[in-house]
Amino acid sequence: MIGFLRFIGVMNAAVWLGAAVFFTVGAGPAIFSSDLNAALGHPPNFPYFSGVIAGVVLVRYYYFNLICALVALAHLLGEWLYLGRPGRKFSLGLLLGLLAIVWINGGLLGPHLRQLHTRHYAGNVQPAERLAAGRSFRIWHVVGQFLNTVLIGGLVVRVWRVSNPADDVRFVSSMKFRG
Repeated sequence: MIGFLRFIGVMNAAVWLGAAVFFTVGAGPAIFSSDLNAALGHPPNFPYFSGVIAGVVLVRYYYFNLICALVALAHLLGEWLYLGRPGRKFSLGLLLGLLAIVWINGGLLGPHLRQLHTRHYAGNVQPAERLAAGRSFRIWHVVGQFLNTVLIGGLVVRVWRVSNPADDVRFVSSMKFRG
């Protein structure tokens, strides 16, 4: 059971990190690439529809991050209950910090970016309001990218800590088990 818990923790952290890197380096830039620009029909359609596509992908990415964060918290709880390990303040703090970044990036920033994107391309909005929405969108997008980069850095630390535990338990006495 100890090996299984470690396996789940390492796999969850690795998959979470892989998804974050893929989204940041692969999927995100591909949505705004020249290939998609040509497929969507250059300037009339590209900026609006690529932003809508990015919004849809971002929602899925947010839910995936949320599920991975909750599995990581369940893993930490399982280690504590099953192995009787004392509370790991750094690991708990790191996970709560990652969960906060996920919530800010996907739960708060995502809907705000979708609203700004819609306002920027709406036909019934004054040009000054469009420009302001576009400027605000670019600023908040940079903030979101920064938070995503911080998330990746935290996930690298998480993968390292889960795959290289400080106290490697090879033999566990029966006193260590609860229940």
